Amino acid sequence: MPDIQKLSDNELIQLLKNDDNSAFTEIYNRYAESLAGFAGAKLFHLEDARDILHDIFIKLWEDRNTLLITSNLKSYLFSAVRYRVIDKIRRKVTRQGYSLMIQSASTANAHGADEIFEAKELQENIDNALRDLPFRTKQIYELSRNQHYTISEIAQMLNISEQTVKNQLTTALKHLRQSIIFTTTIAFLYWWL
Repeated sequence: MPDIQKLSDNELIQLLKNDDNSAFTEIYNRYAESLAGFAGAKLFHLEDARDILHDIFIKLWEDRNTLLITSNLKSYLFSAVRYRVIDKIRRKVTRQGYSLMIQSASTANAHGADEIFEAKELQENIDNALRDLPFRTKQIYELSRNQHYTISEIAQMLNISEQTVKNQLTTALKHLRQSIIFTTTIAFLYWWL
């Protein structure tokens, strides 16, 4: 077999599709550092950049047999990171928006009664939706969102993998989004009818 470091990206992709671990390692060695730098520059948070990088390479390995790269490998990887960064920023903005609405409820003098009512109603909806979650999922959500622990801190605290923490947070956030959308839709229909 030729020296893996001298192979082109296309040759590495073909080897990767055939479950070649050394091809995967070489792809990681070629691109991980620049991808991490790219993500870190956009997010200003090294741990978030590492999480994205970790997720991208796990997905690359999991999808290796069905991988369809229409451009070159470098463009494919940078696009994947860019989409994950955008998603991460969008989720942070949404979470910060909810947080600001909830905080506004505590400053009654500075805001109108409608805003306070909406923030309290949102918090009630979140609390109700959290009650439906399994204990471990709810615990991980509260450690992350209410007590501001990082994914790695939660994993160490609960003696579980970081990926399990991420999966549980994804489950919790998906459930909360669906519950809030459902509750908002029902309230709108009730008002409209």
